Amino acid sequence: MTTSSVAGAIRAALLTSEPQAKVMAARAVARDWRLGKLDFRFDAAMPDRPGRPERPELLAPRHMPKRRRAQSLRGRLALYHALAHIEFVAIDLALDMAGRFGAGMGRDFVGEFLGVAADEAMHFALLDRRLRALGSFYGALPAHDGLWDAAHETRHDPAARLAIVPMVLEARGLDVTPGTIDRLVEAGDETGAKLLRRILNDEIRHVQVGTRHFNAVCERRGQLPENEWKSLVNRHFRGAVKPPFNNSAREAAGLSRSYYGSLAY
Repeated sequence: MTTSSVAGAIRAALLTSEPQAKVMAARAVARDWRLGKLDFRFDAAMPDRPGRPERPELLAPRHMPKRRRAQSLRGRLALYHALAHIEFVAIDLALDMAGRFGAGMGRDFVGEFLGVAADEAMHFALLDRRLRALGSFYGALPAHDGLWDAAHETRHDPAARLAIVPMVLEARGLDVTPGTIDRLVEAGDETGAKLLRRILNDEIRHVQVGTRHFNAVCERRGQLPENEWKSLVNRHFRGAVKPPFNNSAREAAGLSRSYYGSLAY
């Protein structure tokens, strides 16, 4: 019996626009790969941009409204909405990682990043559920339109993609999430704090997966990982790698200060 290709299944999930359908599609691809229902074939190209729902309205970063403090309900709704959008885009970042680079990176790479996509789908679903419990929903507020830029900028090279997405963008989440958890606890929102603790634990593992595969690429290419990472960040990342850093979480993810210390400013 002929099975579907993993690339075709990933492409279909990427092009899915409706949020809940994308969640289900991402989880289905990861499950079908794990169960051996998808062939290791890359006979479908990844789209330049993934499917997006009509809402939220996507704005340039400079046009995003200033977020209120998490102590107020409106502030927490804005926080959860922003986090939900990050997780929604993260589904596609992980799917694209597996589908765009999997042929050259191998089966373990595909399986691990499909697992990351399933995690991100779960995170989005949990945050959307939290929004609904508080009387809102994903799409009720505008969202940042620049999150896919890192994928487009690094579409040519798995090392560049790994350097920027897991090792810069996701690593930044390790830095800021503990403070966000503290603010939610201060606001009496222990449910939200518990949710973010769960997400933080998963994100440490995601950064670890990205760092490990980045190091493996550098080893195959005869490059020093720390030096190559700094070169790729300087070339492809449009912001600054800046403190404060959650050094313990970064160390747990294999991202030692030898990578980012000299870039921090």
